[in-house]
Amino acid sequence: MLEALLKGERTIAELISITGAPRSRVSNHLACLKWCRFVTSLRQGRHMVYRVADPRVADLLALSKGLSDERCDHLASCRRIGPEWI
Repeated sequence: MLEALLKGERTIAELISITGAPRSRVSNHLACLKWCRFVTSLRQGRHMVYRVADPRVADLLALSKGLSDERCDHLASCRRIGPEWI
């Protein structure tokens, strides 16, 4: 979701389409991202539009991608979360 938002503002419907995740999961993740102040929202008519709040999020994602790439096999074997999040 953050990668999609780094490319530009998105509505919940667009994020659902991009991620393939259910609306409830997308909404829940956006709520967490807003609470952490990584994402902000703005009402445009009937829709809420989400955007990245801090440009340093791109650096955070790059760092986390590097770490997860190095540990991909290990992360995929996690029994608590499961491989579907990778």
